[in-house]
Amino acid sequence: MLPSGKQSVLINRIHWAKFYMSKAGLIDVPKRGVFVASASGRALLATKPLRIDVELLKSFPSFAEFYRQASEREEVAVSQAVSSIAALDATPEEQIEIAQSTLAAALKAELLQRVLEQSPTFFEGLIVDLLVAMGYGGSHEDAARQLGKSGDGGVDGVIDEDRLGLDRIYVQAKHYTAGSVGRPEVQGFVGSLVGLGANKGVFVTTSGFSKQALDYVRGLQQRVILIDGARLTELMMEYGVGVRTSRVIEVKRLDEDFFSDGF
Repeated sequence: MLPSGKQSVLINRIHWAKFYMSKAGLIDVPKRGVFVASASGRALLATKPLRIDVELLKSFPSFAEFYRQASEREEVAVSQAVSSIAALDATPEEQIEIAQSTLAAALKAELLQRVLEQSPTFFEGLIVDLLVAMGYGGSHEDAARQLGKSGDGGVDGVIDEDRLGLDRIYVQAKHYTAGSVGRPEVQGFVGSLVGLGANKGVFVTTSGFSKQALDYVRGLQQRVILIDGARLTELMMEYGVGVRTSRVIEVKRLDEDFFSDGF
């Protein structure tokens, strides 16, 4: 059995390999967690390539376009960071913070766009991943069995608030590519909570919430949390869902205690 660190690296590489091949049109994803070779993928395998790498994938127009756009987004983010730093009389540490903030903003925008490109089923699975990463639901399997299985009107699923299942949180997930969630949708969700005798709910959407919806939630007796697309990407980045660390910068400072103790 591989050490946990090597397992993590291997799983990460497999994830990105599947993602890249899907962008090249070599594999299809009929449902979450299921990957099958597409017609293009079977045709490529028939040629018995020695290896499938980025250079080979670039020969497929869909992947070439994806790769070009990804490279452009990274260049823009770096350029914005450099411009921000140049415009300020900042210390080296402040320059690092500015660059990190600019890169994070670019990643949030790209992350939300990627989520919007996925299916509503993928979005529901993403919510499971996020809630489990945040410590809810016990294991991924336990959360997946509950989320999306309730069948109650206005509620997509239910997840345990703690590992013992002492309390539950009801979830509504709306995968919107345009427009915002209004008060009627939120009010319908709250009505379902009342009917279920529940007092805790989370409404997640890829878009946003209208002012009327936000005002309505503030006056409720029930504890209802609204998570819009911007907050969703923040949580995904904070808990490592859909993102990975590419570089860690270690900043060292002078140890004043070392020099003040004397000998």
